[in-house]
Amino acid sequence: MCAETTLLHPRVHSTVERFGITAEILECRPEWADTAEFCANYGIPAEDTCNTIIVVLKTTPRGYVACLARSDTKLDVNHKLAAITGTKKMSFASGEETTILTGMMIGGVTVLGLPSDMPLLIDERVMERARIVVGGGNRASKLLLSPAELLKLPGSRVADLTIPR
Repeated sequence: MCAETTLLHPRVHSTVERFGITAEILECRPEWADTAEFCANYGIPAEDTCNTIIVVLKTTPRGYVACLARSDTKLDVNHKLAAITGTKKMSFASGEETTILTGMMIGGVTVLGLPSDMPLLIDERVMERARIVVGGGNRASKLLLSPAELLKLPGSRVADLTIPR
């Protein structure tokens, strides 16, 4: 695993620098970037890996929220997220929409470097772990960090978002 910041998506690198986020950069084979493949090939437990999920709020105007959840949990869109956002009309953003919104590749989308106007909800179960792995903004890198580092991001909020898989 490599510690070169050039492995990160430029927006992710900039966010890490700007907010003083302490993280270890992990190099990853692009074909192993998807969570299940990453865990299997690098021996990382699923409960230590997190996925960033962009949710479309079907409101007028259309809104978006980023959610960070451990990969061993499932985002509860119909109940928990609906209660937090105040709308039941929502869906997961498509891969194409996620890439357009974030500028990041599927398999590497991360909460670091999201558009500044996009709210960030971090599932409370993420905060239970000593260290977590999140995407590096591309399929060639991941970041290993303390979940507390994510609270440095403006607009981040911890909430009960998930149910066990």
